[in-house]
Amino acid sequence: MKRETSRPKNKKAPSYRSSFTSHPSRSSFVEVAAGLIARDGRYLIARRKAGVHLGGLWEFPGGKREADESLEACLRRELREELGIEITPPVLFRIIRHDYPKKTVELHFFHCSIAAGEERALGCDEVRWVAVGELASFDFPPPDRPLIEALQDEISD
Repeated sequence: MKRETSRPKNKKAPSYRSSFTSHPSRSSFVEVAAGLIARDGRYLIARRKAGVHLGGLWEFPGGKREADESLEACLRRELREELGIEITPPVLFRIIRHDYPKKTVELHFFHCSIAAGEERALGCDEVRWVAVGELASFDFPPPDRPLIEALQDEISD
């Protein structure tokens, strides 16, 4: 995996670019908002449903931004639909862009907490609360790996 640091959109939210391939063009561009939901020193992760892109892998919950929707609104909607929760105001932590063979995905990771509801696996196969030091032992998609490193660095600082 090749990683290059690109210019951050704001100084508090560095962005990274990762790639599996040097494919020069992509057929689509997708923006994703994902929640770094913390409680008692653990983060909430979700296992993607089998049969979908990257099915069976773990991820930080969230989803694709719809047209005319802010990333914050996207995150709130996705977490309500997938987990049945409402969140505190999200704070941008990192932006990571990843090139797949047929699409480019830009992931916006936000720190937030559960404000209402209890997490349930509504749009995923399973959810778990995991300590930062244990995240690397789960099978995450490639773009999440630099994020996990950043979370570990944040804890050790």
